[in-house]
Amino acid sequence: MEFLFGQMLGFAVAFADLVADPWTYVYLISSVFLGIVFGALPGLTATLAVTILTGFFGNKIPLDYALIALLGAYVGAIYGGSYPSILLNIPGTAASAATAMDGHPLAKQGRGAEALGLTTTASFIGTLVGTVALLIFVWVLLLISKNIASPEKALLALFGILLSGTLMSEDLAIKGWIAGLVGLALAMVGMDPILSEARYTFGWSYLLSGIAVVPVLMGAFAVPQIIDGLRHVDVGKMVELKGRILPNLASIRRYLPIIGRSGVIGTGVGALPGVGEDVAGWVSYGVGKTVSAEGDKFGKGSLEGLLCSETANNACIGGALIPLLVLGIPGSPPAAALMGAFKINNVIPGPTIDPAIILRVVAIMVLASFTMFIMGLFTARVFIKILRVPQTVFLPLVMVLTTIGSFSVGGGLNDLYLMLGIGAVAYLMNLLKYPIAPLVIGVILGGMFDETFRRTLLLSDGDLLAFVSRPGAAILVTLNVALILGQMPIVKRALTRMKGRTV
Repeated sequence: MEFLFGQMLGFAVAFADLVADPWTYVYLISSVFLGIVFGALPGLTATLAVTILTGFFGNKIPLDYALIALLGAYVGAIYGGSYPSILLNIPGTAASAATAMDGHPLAKQGRGAEALGLTTTASFIGTLVGTVALLIFVWVLLLISKNIASPEKALLALFGILLSGTLMSEDLAIKGWIAGLVGLALAMVGMDPILSEARYTFGWSYLLSGIAVVPVLMGAFAVPQIIDGLRHVDVGKMVELKGRILPNLASIRRYLPIIGRSGVIGTGVGALPGVGEDVAGWVSYGVGKTVSAEGDKFGKGSLEGLLCSETANNACIGGALIPLLVLGIPGSPPAAALMGAFKINNVIPGPTIDPAIILRVVAIMVLASFTMFIMGLFTARVFIKILRVPQTVFLPLVMVLTTIGSFSVGGGLNDLYLMLGIGAVAYLMNLLKYPIAPLVIGVILGGMFDETFRRTLLLSDGDLLAFVSRPGAAILVTLNVALILGQMPIVKRALTRMKGRTV
């Protein structure tokens, strides 16, 4: 109880500090608005919103304001994807793909306003569920992670890269692993952290400081998205919005158990490194369809199906921040972009993070969720008008903003060359169905893996048994091996036969 009281007191102090600062509202309102716009416009994503703001703000403003801007955009963009999903049947973001399954049929039935109102409420509650989980579980995990040493850190970084590669690959996990290992290789460029010698710079002085995070984020997430958006312009017929958007309390009470269950699912999925809000939405949608008495109505205009998806993808935000803050491993692609912002502000997420930063993050999430809720209910028709802006107008503008953001971090043309080079590679990877997020996560986690892996070998005089001599390290080695073996065809076939016999 004493610990819980201390946590609540710390949160109250952080919340009061933010509320008392007038600049909080400037950054909060503008960033949530921008996030909803990015989510609502097909072709833009939450990751892109966070990435661009990282380039613009980065380390140029105090960390509190940067976090307000980035988290506000993150929360707003995940919610904003519901607008085109419901009205155009075009998911604004990958996170809202499951939303379109029931959202658009509801809109065609003349219940679009009702769907948007309940979606906004469910997104708000889901974000709060994920935030509460962040406040509770992050401290429990931090206490455990205090015992993590170099072997465990190296194995955790490797596990994060492999897991994100496994879960984000459309067909073969090996493609995700290759993407992650490419990112890991890029992280080795620059000065050796232990011997202070140049590695893989090829005489280019720009690379002595390593591969810059922001140009990588811009190139990997923004450039392919913009090119794809311009190549495949989706023009959908918007359903006219009729009726009242503000939901009634009776509907909210009726669906509250579904919203609560979906919030827990979304938080749990978000806590898995590198998975993301789209997976959370589909998992919750699948569970809802299985357990619902009206499962046969899913996909035909079910409010239950709509709420399963929208609650989970917003709850996933808080869940994705848990491994980011505790272990330094992003739980989703937008969280990977957020980690880039931490990195350029010289804040290292993980067991050594300042607890005050975590409390600030929780307070900002609460404020962002309320801002999103109010904007969604009372300015929804404004965002609907924004949907009419053609992609051929806003995507070139986004490319300009991306270029400015990438250039402003280092102030040199080399950053632009790096952004374009990474963008070209990422676009080719997209064409070949290689996931991009593992590459970025590999770049971000590569430094930690490189330093801790080699430090362990130096301290053990090259003895690999150092990676299994500690209980935590042995468990992580087992998980990494199991993850790799579980993706081998022969193992998959054996598991399928065993499952068939069990049935």
